Amino acid sequence: MIKVHACGKTREYPEGTPLFTVAEEFQPEFQEDILLARVNGKLKELHKTLTKESQIEFLTFQDPVGKKTYERSAVFVMLKAFYDVIPREKIKKVQMDFALGNGIYGELEGDVALTEELLDRVKEEMHVLVEKKLPIVKRSVNTDEAVELFGRHGMHDKEQLFMYRRASRVNIYSIEKFEDYFYGYMVQNTGYVKYFDLIPYHSGFLLLLPETKAPRKVEKSGNHEKLFQVLRDSYRWSDCLEVPNVGTLNRLISEGKAADLILMQEALQEKTIGNIAEQAAKAGDKRLVMIAGPSSSGKTTFSHRLATQFRALGYTPHPIAVDNYFKNREDYPRDENGKLDMEALECVDIEKFNEDMNGLLNGRLVEIPRFNFVTGTREYNGDFLKLGKNDVLIIEGIHCLNDKLSYSLPAESRFKIYISALTQLNVDEHNRIPTADGRIIRRMVRDARTRGTSALETIRRWSSVRRGEDKNIFPFQEQADVMFNSALVYELAVLKLYAEPLLFSIPRDVPEYDEAKRLLKFLDYFLGIDSEIIPKNSIIREFIGGSCLKV
Repeated sequence: MIKVHACGKTREYPEGTPLFTVAEEFQPEFQEDILLARVNGKLKELHKTLTKESQIEFLTFQDPVGKKTYERSAVFVMLKAFYDVIPREKIKKVQMDFALGNGIYGELEGDVALTEELLDRVKEEMHVLVEKKLPIVKRSVNTDEAVELFGRHGMHDKEQLFMYRRASRVNIYSIEKFEDYFYGYMVQNTGYVKYFDLIPYHSGFLLLLPETKAPRKVEKSGNHEKLFQVLRDSYRWSDCLEVPNVGTLNRLISEGKAADLILMQEALQEKTIGNIAEQAAKAGDKRLVMIAGPSSSGKTTFSHRLATQFRALGYTPHPIAVDNYFKNREDYPRDENGKLDMEALECVDIEKFNEDMNGLLNGRLVEIPRFNFVTGTREYNGDFLKLGKNDVLIIEGIHCLNDKLSYSLPAESRFKIYISALTQLNVDEHNRIPTADGRIIRRMVRDARTRGTSALETIRRWSSVRRGEDKNIFPFQEQADVMFNSALVYELAVLKLYAEPLLFSIPRDVPEYDEAKRLLKFLDYFLGIDSEIIPKNSIIREFIGGSCLKV
């Protein structure tokens, strides 16, 4: 018999008891289904068995890793349903592209029309699979066998991905005879995937899932049309560059074509930035260009490159970071856990910001402050500014789309831009790369270099950063006049070389190690690219260093 300590209780079970049996007994302690377990500090799927005395923490949809597990499992059930409803020979690919609100956008390629009637049949089959509670089985195969297996299944993205896989083994999941590979954990059986919807959207479909705050409710959240357009355009960029997934990127790197890829990607971004400057210039008397976006979007570099484009149009631009109007750190508000809420609007000295910006618009000489992130204080170093006739203020900060920040500034003078690193590269056709993964890696590398922050602390703070974004940034994104995607199709191959040593420094005995391990496994998919060949004004230079701009 083995002792189990969970939820403040101790019970005994026979050696070899599966975790889902233990979870069933503790389920009454939780409102939502138990999806995973952390056993003696290590994440485990529920099919795993007890081998020794264990301290167990159960995880549900309310936990970030539990939510990702539910999403991944729902995609797997949906794919199984597609292949059950449609003959395999008629399907070329079911492509999962990107998250949109509480949904995941995908497209069907093949000799079949994607209609609402077809999606209803797929959804009905998903409900059948859920009712059957079919086991989701994991088995390990060698990498060569995985390459052959996915080639046979017509999943050529995965076939190419594993050609560059260093690990000797690959985990394959199956529901009955339907096999696939997924990057991350799965629920124990199909019965856990209770809440979802499947609806047509543009030329594809949305797999709708619950939100964290309402785990049993599924409905399409909000209007995301502008975000959808920029995401779809970004995927078209990937098509232009012929780099839809990690396997293709690795092939180009191995063939010595990384430099050409970088130059093409940078040229596409520069052209887009130029188009935005022209659009703002044609919009009327817009003397305030307001740039907002979540953490690590590259707002600072973008603002300087946009300034260059304005100069080419005959304007004199002045980039201003709202971060420089932060109050002294001791005056920041605190969140519900008593920690400094560094994403809150109240961290900004709003009154001083409005006073200075109005002063500039009215022709006065204003001293612009600079925030010292090391000391946590606002400083004045004699940086004076006075606007001329053709001068434009390019203001960047996470709150720039929130009218509460610029409450006294004339609305007719503002041109609003939303920027985010919207990853257009997928691991393969079924495993998308969440935007947040790219951003946390960017932030980790930058903060270690410029702020002396460890990777451990970056991961520890990330949940607070994400909550701040959900509250302060994402609700305002559709108010933007234009959106810009700062993600670079090659960037994770560059960041890998900087991020891996930082992640390896995180001790195994801290809660953040699970996330570090996940990110290390993720970065292992990529071949590396030497940063020496990256242009000095690239957005990625904001994070790895070596920029020719003042970032």
